[in-house]
Amino acid sequence: MHNISPIRSLLFALVVLAMSAAAFAQIGISISFAPPELPVYEQPLCPGDGYLWTPGYWAYAGDLDDYYWVPGTWVMAPEPGLLWTPAYWGWGGGGYVFNEGYWGPQVGFYGGISYGYGYFGEGYQGGRWDNGHFFYNRSVSNVNVTEIHNVYNTTVIQSTTVNRVSFNGGTGGISARPTAQDEVAARAKHTPPVAVQTQHAQAARTDPQQRASVNQGKPAVAATPKPGAFTDRAVVPAKAAGAPYTPPANRAATKPAVNTPAARPENNAARPAEPVTRPETKSPAAAQPASRPETNRPAAAEPATRPETNRPMTAEPNSKPEPNRTEPAPRAQTPPASTRAEPQRATPPPRAPAETKRAAPEPPRAQPAARVPEEKKQPEERKPPEEKPKQ
Repeated sequence: MHNISPIRSLLFALVVLAMSAAAFAQIGISISFAPPELPVYEQPLCPGDGYLWTPGYWAYAGDLDDYYWVPGTWVMAPEPGLLWTPAYWGWGGGGYVFNEGYWGPQVGFYGGISYGYGYFGEGYQGGRWDNGHFFYNRSVSNVNVTEIHNVYNTTVIQSTTVNRVSFNGGTGGISARPTAQDEVAARAKHTPPVAVQTQHAQAARTDPQQRASVNQGKPAVAATPKPGAFTDRAVVPAKAAGAPYTPPANRAATKPAVNTPAARPENNAARPAEPVTRPETKSPAAAQPASRPETNRPAAAEPATRPETNRPMTAEPNSKPEPNRTEPAPRAQTPPASTRAEPQRATPPPRAPAETKRAAPEPPRAQPAARVPEEKKQPEERKPPEEKPKQ
């Protein structure tokens, strides 16, 4: 039972180490525009034995929507044997992702970025650990040999093209990939940045002069002798920007384009168009008065059709010429008996005026042909009065 506890402790330690290795690999932040190129600056003098150089880098402040320069500085290693793997930006997932730096027994992959002063894209040639002491390579490290005696001099031949690009991948980025040795270093134990490094980065973040939009890629404090020593006499300013830097146009102005206030002008632009569409919707209603006369046209045509339906009625009496004839004038000489018959025949005349009124607008018809038989019938009907004198 006593042997189980140490085994569990060992397993727990391995899990913690694995989690720490993954935790310090990448920061969950992605930026749509690339960081500026690395500025040109000199390395300040090493302040004492045991300090290791950590190169400067561009960090990003989300609330400021801007990159800011974290100066390079000399940092005391957390413990002997540990080396610093610099932070770097890498393209992935449609944006630039920040990879945090860390301490470890070996220098891991840092994007192939050439930070200078021993960090030329792969590994570190600025010094090495030997029996618990760090030895500095004088060919790339600025050290005072009168105070620091654990030094050596080895010329470093750079195998990569030296440039000022500060990110890996993407358009114009470094195309380097991790080597087998980098993969081993990535699986090794990692120690996060020490407290003084975190404070150093925070001080750079709060200094407006360190922002890329202000210094245009040429920070006033490019490197410090120790972490946080921004006002030290040994502070080194940048000689020049790695390349002319122009921040993305109107970064602050592009934010409202995502928010609803920027979309309101578009919504308001559509509102004036509503009155324009309303007359179009009312156009059918405006056309209704025009259609009503069309529906009333058949009503106006009805009077014209009614005479047509009454035409057979006009043909029945055929006595229209009777009231207009001159023959009834001699009837006044006939006896009263003849006059009594005339009222019986006078029944149709009251109808004739209405019929004549209706037929007045009609053109002259071919009815006179029918009047001839009517005149022939009338002499036949008038024979009885002629026979009365014979009685």
